[in-house]
Amino acid sequence: MNVKDFAQGNVLFKDVYFKKHEDELLELANQGQAPKALFIGCSDSRVVPDIILQTKPGDLFVVRNVGNFVPPHKVDDGFHSTASAIEYAVSVLNVNDIIICGHSDCGAIKHLFAPKPPQEQPLTYINNWLKLAQRAKSMALVSLGKDAKETDILRTTEKLSIITQLDNLMTYPEIKKRLDDETLYIHGWYYDVLSGNIDYYDPETFQFVPLESKK
Repeated sequence: MNVKDFAQGNVLFKDVYFKKHEDELLELANQGQAPKALFIGCSDSRVVPDIILQTKPGDLFVVRNVGNFVPPHKVDDGFHSTASAIEYAVSVLNVNDIIICGHSDCGAIKHLFAPKPPQEQPLTYINNWLKLAQRAKSMALVSLGKDAKETDILRTTEKLSIITQLDNLMTYPEIKKRLDDETLYIHGWYYDVLSGNIDYYDPETFQFVPLESKK
């Protein structure tokens, strides 16, 4: 696809979808948003929240980044994109739920294990960002052993990363407060790009369980 295709897509959106849902979209435009959940997902082009969940405009407040990572709470003068989105969702929009959704075949997790060529152009921002998944990588290697199949190590690291990002969420004071007050709930999901299935992390069994079992 190129820019002309995107332009044509917008025309189609305005002529078909917008006209069909004009009342709801104008209500959102005039009254403002009130999403019930914050969705923290990966920037991967195959993981599109509104498609995989069949949600509508106004349902989700979405932040996407490389690897669906959550930096630990830290107060300084840096530019904290993901942290600011979390703060806005929790303290301004008052969402009821936060979903961290990882996925299979994640490029960020692959990069953790990729050999670094001697003359590789340094990926300054990415390599620093991937430190947020190092604990998951270490846990996977300890759990499975370095001689385990590569695919098993990658899939395990992807899931363990979701759990460690949930731990990072707990470092935000307002999140901890609202969890204690039972006005906020956090969830770890794993999306399989090959099947479309989503599993959720059950902290009581320490297992990922099919999300459809919650229906």
